[in-house]
Amino acid sequence: MSHEIVEKRIGLMGLLIILVVSGGGLAEIVPLFSQVEVTAPIEGMKPLGALELEGRDIYMREGCNVCHTQMIRPLRAETERYGHYSLGGESVWEHPFLWGSKRTGPDLARVGARYSDDWHRVHLRNPRDVVPESNMPAFTWLEGASLDASGTGGKMKALRMVGVPYTDDDIAGAAATVTGKNELDALVAYLQQLGTILKGKR
Repeated sequence: MSHEIVEKRIGLMGLLIILVVSGGGLAEIVPLFSQVEVTAPIEGMKPLGALELEGRDIYMREGCNVCHTQMIRPLRAETERYGHYSLGGESVWEHPFLWGSKRTGPDLARVGARYSDDWHRVHLRNPRDVVPESNMPAFTWLEGASLDASGTGGKMKALRMVGVPYTDDDIAGAAATVTGKNELDALVAYLQQLGTILKGKR
């Protein structure tokens, strides 16, 4: 029988498995490239400012995306707790994506403007001062670490090459925006903009 031929030849079986999985993957992924809601930014969206961009890099460096997702699924329990479900158009300028896969801490996709800057500062210095049961580590060193403004414009140039619409003015003013700020300022700025464009939607 034909299935016995496949079952007795592991190399052939492996090849057929790869072909089937690849075909199924392509059938699901390729159509997404033609859907406007996935490939175009949502209305009113702007690229991250210089300080927010530096904050995003600190967010990744400190591993925040390991414990916090930035993706709200379209399920009632998710949207009631966190807000409007995540849209593809919110992530078109994300390089790399920070959707995450594990929620040791809550999802942060809509955390922007939910708390004050001061709350975030206290929380990052010592989470248990505002959330007694928190198991999040303290990030005490961020406030004493000054930002290096010399590379911010270069980051924006690189992101512009992959489609993020930074203007020459954005790039030229990046260093001035970042100068004199510390890493805590940058991380708070990044957190405070997360999901704010969809505030009020349910």
